[in-house]
Amino acid sequence: MTDQEPENNPLDEEHVEQVHGTKARGSGEEIHESSLPPTGLLDLDIEQYVGDFNERIIGAYAAGTAEQSLPADVGVARSLIPPGTAALRDFSYIAMEIPQFDREKCVGCMACVTECPDTAILGKAIPRSHLEAKLNAITDDQEREGIRAQWAETKKYGEVYQKKGEEGALFGIFVDPTKCKGCAECVEVCDALGYHALTMVKKDEKTLPRYRSYFNFFRHVGPTPRKYINERALADMMLYEEAALLYVGGAGSCMGCGEATAIRMMLAATGFVHGAEAVGIVAATGCNTVYGSTYPYNPYLVPWTNSLFENAPAVAMGVRAKWDQRGWQEKKLWVIGGDGAMYDIGFQSLSRMLTSGMDINVLILDTQVYSNTGGQASSATYIGQDAKMASFGKAVRGKQERRKELALIAMMHPDVFVAQTTAAHINHFYRAIMAANEYRGPAVVSVYTTCQPEHGVADDRSSHQAKLAVDSRAFPLFMYDPRKGERIKERLSLAGNPSVGEDWYKVPHTGEVIDFLAFARTEGRFAKQFDAEGHPSETLRYAQAERLANWRRLQELAGVR
Repeated sequence: MTDQEPENNPLDEEHVEQVHGTKARGSGEEIHESSLPPTGLLDLDIEQYVGDFNERIIGAYAAGTAEQSLPADVGVARSLIPPGTAALRDFSYIAMEIPQFDREKCVGCMACVTECPDTAILGKAIPRSHLEAKLNAITDDQEREGIRAQWAETKKYGEVYQKKGEEGALFGIFVDPTKCKGCAECVEVCDALGYHALTMVKKDEKTLPRYRSYFNFFRHVGPTPRKYINERALADMMLYEEAALLYVGGAGSCMGCGEATAIRMMLAATGFVHGAEAVGIVAATGCNTVYGSTYPYNPYLVPWTNSLFENAPAVAMGVRAKWDQRGWQEKKLWVIGGDGAMYDIGFQSLSRMLTSGMDINVLILDTQVYSNTGGQASSATYIGQDAKMASFGKAVRGKQERRKELALIAMMHPDVFVAQTTAAHINHFYRAIMAANEYRGPAVVSVYTTCQPEHGVADDRSSHQAKLAVDSRAFPLFMYDPRKGERIKERLSLAGNPSVGEDWYKVPHTGEVIDFLAFARTEGRFAKQFDAEGHPSETLRYAQAERLANWRRLQELAGVR
């Protein structure tokens, strides 16, 4: 992460317009009402402050002169960053490559848009007549044809509507070069589905101006008409920009960060169903608060506050009580935290919140390690994992304690909705978020979030490793809904896992067994558990047995075995 941008990074006026537009929509309205009461010397005119922030403060950081030119700031004293300022951040210089779109291979599945952790690749479905009119207004032939090549003929948005006698839409994929960090996860996701519509290409002196021109067209061509957004195709939610794209990118997260994708998707599902004005966040100290508020950049278009490592659920209880007092029962409140905030030091606060019965949702970003403090082991860490405080050595071969199953513990609290899911399982994830929002009471959604540096995997592997974690029983999917019945087996569903009735999943046609050892072989955090010939250690075999026992316990509770 960098707090200061290079001097050759000019302030993009289009980005300024974009952020001012979000302010005009009222994304900071709740901050006006509740977070900033008059306080004498620190009283603040928010409208004036936000405009001044974008023009003066962001401009100084973009020019690299902030430390020398900016005086002490009232907003900093209040720990206030206006909404969406990270839209102005430019990551164009970070990576040597950028995704290139092949319209002939695209089917409009929206997986790349959904899985991008940085809101850097976006899609739109635009009626053909409207798009042609916009394209014909471009006088430069080369630019016009280049932009035209970004729009694909798809069955989903074109043929289906034409058969109903309606005008079909063309589907476009566009990459924002100022937000793309070059992780290539979009390419990996597209390839995994067998479409191969994206490839990484080298940047040169012509690439960035061309991509900026294309993305400028994308921003001004207009929104996707609501009729082309199929609510049954859950990935389509991010086509609804006004309410679903509530995380603008520009955060200082690592390339390919698994956490950021989960946060984007949670906000998309909540905003799409309930509206952009109906969501707020209480965040526990962790990676999410660091990359979400690297001053002066805030990627959120919703009000959020950061509490201490251990008490975010308690803070949320206070917020919920105040909201309810004001008659804001319909607003959705989410607590976001990682292993320490939920599994360990903040567990008591979480447990108290769950027993309160209050209508609060919790998003657990499960990285199985304290990523924010340099990869320390936590009670979410797997047996055999090499981590700080549990390093692999002659006497102790990595983490020895068994992993705490927080989702199972949450189930044991009275009438709590619980889901264990991953952002890679798009439909399962979105259904879990929507069910949590719908449930009138405490809800916990625990999400497997790949941490590339600490797991020892490549930048493009977040989705791939999350899928493998599920297939190998390292992190099974489930939903536990108290509304489904009185018995645990009526409430608990293992739908979404492969071979639900078996111990291990076997790949069709090859018969390859995907067990915990197969998962561990793909990650650097378990590398020392294999000898030169690839044989697993006794510690890792014990870890495999422990994962199988956990899976069998879930099968028993769900009435599968």
